[in-house]
Amino acid sequence: MLRRLCTALALLAATLASPASAYWEYGHETVAEIAMRNVQPKTRAAVMRLLARGKVLGTPECSVATIEGASTWADCIKPLKDAAGQPRYGYAYTWHFQDADVCKPFDLQPSCKDGNCVSAQIERDVKLLRNPRTPLKARVEALAFLIHFVGDLHQPLHAGDREDQGGNKALASYGAYSAPRLNLHSIWDGYLAERAGTTPPSLIRRYTPGERRRLAAGTVMDWSRESWQVAHDAVYATATHGDACAPMPARAELSQADIARLVPVARLELQRGGLRLAKLLDRIYA
Repeated sequence: MLRRLCTALALLAATLASPASAYWEYGHETVAEIAMRNVQPKTRAAVMRLLARGKVLGTPECSVATIEGASTWADCIKPLKDAAGQPRYGYAYTWHFQDADVCKPFDLQPSCKDGNCVSAQIERDVKLLRNPRTPLKARVEALAFLIHFVGDLHQPLHAGDREDQGGNKALASYGAYSAPRLNLHSIWDGYLAERAGTTPPSLIRRYTPGERRRLAAGTVMDWSRESWQVAHDAVYATATHGDACAPMPARAELSQADIARLVPVARLELQRGGLRLAKLLDRIYA
């Protein structure tokens, strides 16, 4: 697939740009593709029927005509400006994350004021899509946001951090690669997600009923706590080579052995995200 042939260039460009809150294309597309393989046929048809009305959004630069396009729409629209030159979707910036401090008891209150966080927006989008009175444009927008935000919630650095902007301020190296601005967020957003998704066997498949029940279990709040715990146990404990809340090094060094241990963790997050998205979509449409 062309997008996978271009992954390396895309990752390099994204690293140089140091994105603040994007679970790069590969992670989002993988989550969305897993979901579409595991929803009921009725749900799949309803999703594609609504995405086919995507022109109502008025964002031709950011198409939702495919499930892959819909999965990255919420990031694609960030640079769009209104007639006054102001960010058209600036109000949605904080909807992509909820950085609860991993070195304190789990608490979403500080990072989720007035519903401006990823878990609250997931629940809002589900409500909008289940309400038959929701206008068409709002339904298409809610679907695109939902597909994207479930992916975001399963990138651990969108759920927990150490007051370092989701790992964006935590410089890190990835094996032998160490660019000046490379950080933990970039690694988990892109390099690790790509490595996890391309490691055989393929994550994009039809899962068994038992796998779906086990991996998709819980509520949005349960998933939030779980992803926050992954940030503590895997992201920061690896970065400090021990205590997740120990002082961070000037640059965290992730060895090839560290990366090999983190790949299964990242694979599980992609699986969870995809199957939980499928669960929500079936709840809405089936």
